[in-house]
Amino acid sequence: MSTQILILGSGGREHALAWKLAQSSTVKHIFVCPGNPGSAKNQKTSNLHFPLIHPYKDLVDFAVNKKIDLVVPGPEDPLVLGVEKCFRDVGIPVFGPTKLAARMEGSKAFSKAFMHRHAIPTAKFRTFSSSQLQDATNYVQTCGHPVVLKASGLAGGKGVLIPSSTDEAIQGLRSIMLDNAFGSAGDEVVIEELLQGPEISVLAFSDGYTIVPLPAAQDHKRIGEGDTGLNTGGMGAYAPAPVATPAIMDHIMTESLRPTIDGMRKEGFPFVGLLFTGFMLTADGPKVLEYNVRFGDPETEALMMLLSDDVDLAAVLLACAERHLDSVQINTRPGFSVSVILVSGGYPESYAKGKLIQIGEVPSDVVVFHCGTSMSGNDLITSGGRVMAVTCSAPTLEQALAQVYATVDKISFEGKFYRRDIAHRALTSLIQAPSNGLTYAQAGVSVDAGNELVEAIKPYVRATKRSGADVEIGGFGGIFDLKATGYKDPVLVSGTDGVGTKLRIAVDAGIHHLVGIDLVAMSVNDLLVQGAEPLYFLDYYGCSKLDVATAADVIKGIAQGCQQAGCALIGGETAEMPGMYQDGDYDLAGFAVGAVERSSILPRADIMPGDVLLGVASSGIHSNGFSLVRKVIEMTDLSYSSTCPWDDEKTLALSLLEPTRIYIKQVLPAVHQGLLKGMSHITGGGFIENIPRVLPKGMGAFIDASTWQLPPVFRFLMQRGGIAPLEMARTFNNGIGLVLIVGREDVDRALQVLRETADAAVYRIGEVTDKSGVEMRNLECWSSR
Repeated sequence: MSTQILILGSGGREHALAWKLAQSSTVKHIFVCPGNPGSAKNQKTSNLHFPLIHPYKDLVDFAVNKKIDLVVPGPEDPLVLGVEKCFRDVGIPVFGPTKLAARMEGSKAFSKAFMHRHAIPTAKFRTFSSSQLQDATNYVQTCGHPVVLKASGLAGGKGVLIPSSTDEAIQGLRSIMLDNAFGSAGDEVVIEELLQGPEISVLAFSDGYTIVPLPAAQDHKRIGEGDTGLNTGGMGAYAPAPVATPAIMDHIMTESLRPTIDGMRKEGFPFVGLLFTGFMLTADGPKVLEYNVRFGDPETEALMMLLSDDVDLAAVLLACAERHLDSVQINTRPGFSVSVILVSGGYPESYAKGKLIQIGEVPSDVVVFHCGTSMSGNDLITSGGRVMAVTCSAPTLEQALAQVYATVDKISFEGKFYRRDIAHRALTSLIQAPSNGLTYAQAGVSVDAGNELVEAIKPYVRATKRSGADVEIGGFGGIFDLKATGYKDPVLVSGTDGVGTKLRIAVDAGIHHLVGIDLVAMSVNDLLVQGAEPLYFLDYYGCSKLDVATAADVIKGIAQGCQQAGCALIGGETAEMPGMYQDGDYDLAGFAVGAVERSSILPRADIMPGDVLLGVASSGIHSNGFSLVRKVIEMTDLSYSSTCPWDDEKTLALSLLEPTRIYIKQVLPAVHQGLLKGMSHITGGGFIENIPRVLPKGMGAFIDASTWQLPPVFRFLMQRGGIAPLEMARTFNNGIGLVLIVGREDVDRALQVLRETADAAVYRIGEVTDKSGVEMRNLECWSSR
């Protein structure tokens, strides 16, 4: 028993945290600043009276002198101001986010933009600065849906307006943006679509990597029964909320909470602490209302009593702060927990303070948490709007409610007010599923996201326009006018391919635009070796959940590849298939069609021994062999974000993801001039497997490995992976992405045409022989240089 903890705050939330922490056998003492009469009652707990003013110098000095092991901020203000750094700078861990991460609550504009970037389901929204009143007014008049107005900054829980008409919305905008109704919190205003459905609160522990949610709770914001009257800080809560079924909680984890934690980490401000997320359970599935970066109140009071006796809360909070949350267990007891708030008369408007509080005998399974109380001599008196949180857990919701309300009757003070219908939603048919039944979105497929993607990619697609295609997408099929291309006796050539496990690196590194170029390259280069000009391309994108930004990045790359190949992107398929892929993963397939005059189809029948092999340089590994590449990387101490060992101007990921070279514009002129007899695209199988595919039966070839320099990436793979040179030759392109077969008499002219574009280097690397197979000569030079 040696841990000492400092809690910041004075409400029921802080009292509940101190109450649960005091049960830990590892906790020696808990200091609460400033605390309240309730938190002072426990033998392990003492209240402090230092000012909670940034940069908290007195508190920091106290924590250092007292050898505090963990600081637990309760309210949001200290976290948004950067209290975490104040204590971290003196070596004291904090259960709470950094100032950067606390922006998720401190700025609704920031958090909404974050949700949009990471495709986290939320209401449609627009953000306006206080100087954009006219723009904001135009938006509410034209958006076509009811709105909610939110001051972006912290407004003490009061910065939200729910207008009932467009006129009220405009009046609300004027009050926020002109009259400064919420002060500087209204410097930016978020205008959201008004969502409909049951609301739940999900409080989840996180260490920046792992996230563990507690059972969903339901708060009661309105002062009056039946959810009427003014908004408050909360009149009561209960958990678990039956409306949050296991399926819904799983959906919330996979679609919202985990993407939030992963996204924050990837953007450089990992979240450590308690993420409190409000959700609306709409007909289209759960959508995030807002993030809070600390324990909720009154949810915390109910949830602390729902934690199992074997849960050491101190160990949980320390595990989060020390980044090993996965090492502790967080269990809850069966049944329900209910918290009912007693408030001062007049709350949430003006109310009197200093009213004497008398408390009768409290049952052993009920705890009265102090929210707004103080001592006047020996008397307990009211000092806030929300005065007490009467809380109980029991096997059934009805039992918990009965115990709480029986205890409420034993507490008296002048003006006492409370709601008698806490948990009414769970006790009525209101928790039933929407009468119109399930929707496609509830099954995990978002038609809206698909439509958004189509609109996002239209500019990229239009950029691939060429003769024969208008590249307007959105119909049932892509149309191509072959006659418009001018071919006289065309033969169509088609090809399909993917990107292979190179996608794994793209997903893990979060770099998606380059693999789209690979997808095009793998198919159009296969058309080229038959002498064909690529005409059009279609793509397939499959995923579990459509992330519009990621998919748009991929398709942007596909469009760039089409432009390099001179073909039109005339259509595609985006398949959202919940449960078929891991979260964040996707798969790609591409389909290309080209044309070649019948008389120019390759390979030609006149290939013969003595014909020369020309090698056209690759851009890197291209798109084959990545299962072996990833295995080699696993054997090193490198990560994809590491500086590339062979190119210190790039990360390892960027270098490995260098797109496959598209050879169309460099090589097709030589095809049209009849200079090439055949070609081989060096993909999986390297030289050994691919060159024989283009040679007549009974013929082979030799490749002289000394005729070009083995690029550094392949030398790295060979050395770090201990890969034999012959194995390299049967796996990778080793710096030669395309092999051309040229008659001896045409070599000089072919080299001249191929080098006119100066796109990729061309080498004389071997010859056709009269012996089957591929002989690799001078492979030892790959090891010796």
